[in-house]
Amino acid sequence: MSLSRPVTVLRGVGDTLAVRLRALGVETIQDLLFLLPLRYEDRTRVVPLGELRAGQRAAVEGKVLLTEVVFRGRRQMLCKIADGSGFLTLRFFYFTAQQQTGLARGARIRCFGEARRGPMGLEIVHPEYRRIDPNAAQAPEEHLTPIYPGTEGVTQGRLRLLVGLALDQTGAGDIKDWLPPSVLADSRLPSLRDALLYVHRPPADAPVDLLLSGRHPAQRRLAFEELLAHQLSLKLLRQRIQSDPGWPLASNGALKQGLLAALPFRLTKGQRRALLEIESDLKESKPMLRLVQGDVGCGKTLVAALAATQAVQTGRQVALMAPTELLADQHAQNFRHWFEPLGVAVALLTGRQSGKARSAALQGIREGRAPIAVGTHALFQENVEFSALALVIVDEQHRFGVHQRLSLREKGASGGHQPHQLIMTATPIPRTLAMTAYADLDVSVIDELPPGRTPVKTVVLTEARRDEVVQRIRTACLEGRQAYWVCPLIDESEEMPFQAAEETAAALSVALPNLSVGLVHGRMTPKAKEGTMRRFKEGKLQLLVATTVIEVGVDVPNATLMVIENAERMGLAQLHQLRGRVGRGQHASSCLLLYRSPLSSLARQRLAVMRDTNDGFEVARRDLELRGPGELLGTRQTGLAQMRVADLLRDADLLPRVQIAAETLLRDWPLHVAPLVSRWVGHAEQYGRVG
Repeated sequence: MSLSRPVTVLRGVGDTLAVRLRALGVETIQDLLFLLPLRYEDRTRVVPLGELRAGQRAAVEGKVLLTEVVFRGRRQMLCKIADGSGFLTLRFFYFTAQQQTGLARGARIRCFGEARRGPMGLEIVHPEYRRIDPNAAQAPEEHLTPIYPGTEGVTQGRLRLLVGLALDQTGAGDIKDWLPPSVLADSRLPSLRDALLYVHRPPADAPVDLLLSGRHPAQRRLAFEELLAHQLSLKLLRQRIQSDPGWPLASNGALKQGLLAALPFRLTKGQRRALLEIESDLKESKPMLRLVQGDVGCGKTLVAALAATQAVQTGRQVALMAPTELLADQHAQNFRHWFEPLGVAVALLTGRQSGKARSAALQGIREGRAPIAVGTHALFQENVEFSALALVIVDEQHRFGVHQRLSLREKGASGGHQPHQLIMTATPIPRTLAMTAYADLDVSVIDELPPGRTPVKTVVLTEARRDEVVQRIRTACLEGRQAYWVCPLIDESEEMPFQAAEETAAALSVALPNLSVGLVHGRMTPKAKEGTMRRFKEGKLQLLVATTVIEVGVDVPNATLMVIENAERMGLAQLHQLRGRVGRGQHASSCLLLYRSPLSSLARQRLAVMRDTNDGFEVARRDLELRGPGELLGTRQTGLAQMRVADLLRDADLLPRVQIAAETLLRDWPLHVAPLVSRWVGHAEQYGRVG
């Protein structure tokens, strides 16, 4: 059977089911074969009821002693079964009269589900079950039972049936293996067909532990191919972007020297190294694609500004895109501070601008009188026109979709030329993850902080010690320092974060009557937020109460104390970003993490990481271990890391071989690349195209 045929060729798949399968990305027979199990259940052994334990998912068998409909808060059906070794209650909240009849006293049934403690002993709620002939020997399941990704209207039983039909109707030569033998040489991995058959129908004697951990050779074979397809899709994206010429930006460096001369400090070795790599790229006639990653406060923004001088001095424009208005404002202030004394205008464009300010910014960008444009996603709206955009700088790449980055790039497409792209992130990414997630980008790492940055001491405290924390704020502020108090969302069902921040600010104003307390949250107008932040930066406010809008971009060297409430509810990357708001000056700084008991195991580990290290790269490594790559990268935003079988952490050892394989296929087997990418990534590689 041709794998490109629609799933409707399978018996029982009509138009309605086809629409539901489409939600799982299944439209063809190939899609169905590559809909891989998320996990497995062991139904190959029937567990005696006397051995069943709470929390265990198991297949059991027994004779019905009693079935009755009762009203206990709601209508429900209870069915009690026994097998001579013990008893079990089956509880149904949704049932039909036909089911009630089928579970009559004396019937023998086999069922599967998770046992839990109930009011009458162990019970299973809504088990999968079927009646069996008490006089006939019933063989257990031959294979471990695969559990597939689900969607509304398609049961696991139906999915297993359809996958089985597809496997049965697929011949040995139908599943095309696009990996040349040389790529898999010495890997001891099975063929593609054998791997697919094994993961869909693992035999009863399959090593359950290996399968459940995703480390069986069949799973590793599929993981290798999936990682390779993602790697190839990003390399294709890079090739596509660099197929058009860029703007060679070569200048005499006079503007850069002017900016450097005005700085009260020298660049670090890490900054100088990253800048050299960027400057070398900018001189090329192909578009630069470079990621600069480094810890909070390492000076990435200054490196970006120095790179911008190379474009400005050659008469071209620079666009800097930030994920929030607050961060865009901060960048605009920094760039104006650096560039306006040198006679270079900087325009700010955000979504909430209106009237004369917006019109003036748009006109300046369109006519080229503003060589540098700083803004949010508003920069790539239709009515924004650049006269000569040659360099696009994107801050906090993981906050944007790839489409958004590429939309801004399209603004610079002029005369067949494409702008250079410089991507910055203060969320350091472990090398193994960057190898896959950013395969379309060259990577520069700034791995040191400017001299004078004192490590922030992090303390973890229960909220019962809140009064002590308030006293620490009083002491710090009376000594001339400033402090932050961050209020994340407490509980979505309880209150909005801005309300929590307002209440906290009011309470702290009462507790600290001698201090000036400010408030910043997402519901405030940009003007109000900017005004409060400016007063805090100027020292007119001593304590700033805020939601996590201050996570990035705020630079107040005199702030030495960061208090984060409900820290147990926040991720490591966000906690580390917030901690990076202090320790930016010469004074010793502290970050106090307040938590509410009881702590989950994951929250306890996160807080321990924060207490033990200030190194953003180490924080990122532990974050990857604790949360996985999807969350660390922001799966929805990147369009990456949505793997079916591969796991970037578990399968990291495959990545060096994957990189070599990608180069081999692009060089020696180019016709194999597109079908391989299509099989695993689908049409996701099209995110390289805009429109």
